[in-house]
Amino acid sequence: CSDQGKMFNIVAAMNKNIITQGLRYSLATGNWQEQSKAMEGKVGVSQVLNRYTYASTLSHLRRTNTPIGRDGKIAKPRQLHNTHWGMVCPAETPEGQACGLVKNLSLMSVISVGSPDGPILDYMTNLGLTGLDRYSADPEATRVFLNGVWVGISTNPSILLDNLVNQRREGAIRDEVSIVREIRERELRVYTDAGRVMRPLFVVDRPSQQVLITQTDVDKLQDWRDWEGRPKDAAADIP
Repeated sequence: CSDQGKMFNIVAAMNKNIITQGLRYSLATGNWQEQSKAMEGKVGVSQVLNRYTYASTLSHLRRTNTPIGRDGKIAKPRQLHNTHWGMVCPAETPEGQACGLVKNLSLMSVISVGSPDGPILDYMTNLGLTGLDRYSADPEATRVFLNGVWVGISTNPSILLDNLVNQRREGAIRDEVSIVREIRERELRVYTDAGRVMRPLFVVDRPSQQVLITQTDVDKLQDWRDWEGRPKDAAADIP
């Protein structure tokens, strides 16, 4: 076609029914592999959403599955890991062979939807973050990672951490931004991407080691009044 000066039509050069039938088969059966190799692919990737009741729909959407055989006798995959605390329900799991392999998210855990990381990087730069273009070897410096990417170093990680946490509690940055400092590894990790499992935690005052939540906060939480605009010294946070 190009030699003759004609327009190349990609639709006429391919059989769209092959792609359509393959997607329909996989979505209907949940088997995502070639039909000739039915025993080698993944099974149950797509499922019919449970619509019996509103509660059953939410339970189905918040269900997790460990992709290993149900006949295995290894106990570790069926047990909750320490890092699952507050994120995975320790009680809601089916009986029988799927016990412990099919889990459910806890009631107050949420999945992050993601937010731009540009404003976070600009804010950290204003707080003294040294970029990699001006990086100099300093064994005492803390490496700063943004969504897994090394963006610079900080010589005052405590100040940077406190400012980021305060900005999150004041609402200047999204409350779903996760901020983690690994002192032993000399790393400060900030995450703004989507797909992270988060759970709410109580804020503890460092000097007094007292939980900041009060009965007033509980009353606001019950009817959801003014909870989105909670002040800087809020009693709950979502890391």
